[in-house]
Amino acid sequence: MIDLKFLREHPDIMKKNLEKRNDLQKLAWVDEILEKDAEHRKLLAEAQELRSKRNKVSEEINTLRKAGKDAKNVLEEAKRIPEKIKTIEEKVGQLGDGIKAKLMRLPNFLHESVPVGPDVTGNAVVRMHGEPLRKPGLMPHGEWLEKKGQADFKKAGEVAGAGFYYLKDKIALLDFALQKFALDKLMKKGYTIVEPPFMLRREPYEGVVDLNDFENVMYKVEDSDLYLIATSEHAIGALHKDEVFEEKDLPLKYAGVSSCFRKEIGSHGVDTRGIFRVHQFNKVEMFIFCRPEDSWKLHEELLATAEEIFKELGIPYRVVNICTGDIGSIAAKKYDIEAWMPREEEYREVVSCSNCTAYQAVRLNIKYQKGKERGWVHTLNSTAIATSRAIRAIIENFQDEKGMVHIPKALYPYMNGITKI
Repeated sequence: MIDLKFLREHPDIMKKNLEKRNDLQKLAWVDEILEKDAEHRKLLAEAQELRSKRNKVSEEINTLRKAGKDAKNVLEEAKRIPEKIKTIEEKVGQLGDGIKAKLMRLPNFLHESVPVGPDVTGNAVVRMHGEPLRKPGLMPHGEWLEKKGQADFKKAGEVAGAGFYYLKDKIALLDFALQKFALDKLMKKGYTIVEPPFMLRREPYEGVVDLNDFENVMYKVEDSDLYLIATSEHAIGALHKDEVFEEKDLPLKYAGVSSCFRKEIGSHGVDTRGIFRVHQFNKVEMFIFCRPEDSWKLHEELLATAEEIFKELGIPYRVVNICTGDIGSIAAKKYDIEAWMPREEEYREVVSCSNCTAYQAVRLNIKYQKGKERGWVHTLNSTAIATSRAIRAIIENFQDEKGMVHIPKALYPYMNGITKI
């Protein structure tokens, strides 16, 4: 959420930001918010004056009674004041709710290095790593998994529906191997492992995402104020809701490991029967709370760590700087890492790496103490490994002409001696 104080002082910056994002329908919101904010503050001052007046009137009544004088007129005035205060407070509440609702939906301020573009076509390739191999006639990963007895999509569809799967045998072990490989690396880099709750209440969830845009892909628990998490990022962001850090304790780095739940699934092609875009998957996520002056350096550090993982796995990839028309409202800047998928001969997203600056911190009320002053922390997040997507990349990139998939050497310590499937 945008800091209201900053918006009061710099409305033109937000308007330019909205123009850059091509989010023109919200331009009028800026003036509307500021008008309501001015009225809101005026009413607050009036309510405070009435409370002060109520106290003075109470003192006057006591004085008159002690002096044995008639306090009838003053009593009548005293009776009217609470009703006036109540009316103003109702207006204050309505205005405050309206201001917050629009503030929550104004997008984050974009970093100057974000490329301008209308949609995915405007995304800019930053660099590429590894040789993207061509493998004509490669079997789709879903078919390969079924043929090798490593997954069961039919039975999962019967008992849970489309978009779910049973992973079995060596591929199930590979899933855990990828998680442990990533966690070991992050622990060495000073990250604290967190296994978060797999459900969040609506209020903290609104602190990390715009539910108006995101709620349609989330699972809500019926008759409950709970949502299944779409990523551990959301639960870790809420971990320090309404807290104040000491500056010396920052940056704080977490490695979240969890199952993730999303309604969205692929609608055609390799996604129809496979594990690339599904309702449930496992992921290790990096999350950082830091001082504002450190966030851009840490954003590059997050990206470098994610790249390190895919380099060690030997999977060809490219890094993409996401443009203004594709970035979403929460991030100020976002990189994607896209892995090479030989069957399609396309790069597909496997990592999302974002600097959300103070946007989530304002929504979650997370600050840090700097001397006698307090400021908003910055929050950053990045995928370390989304196992189902990495498994697809491994199946396609390391499959030989006989249909045998060779395990990346970096995972040997985690595979109980298994080197190929």
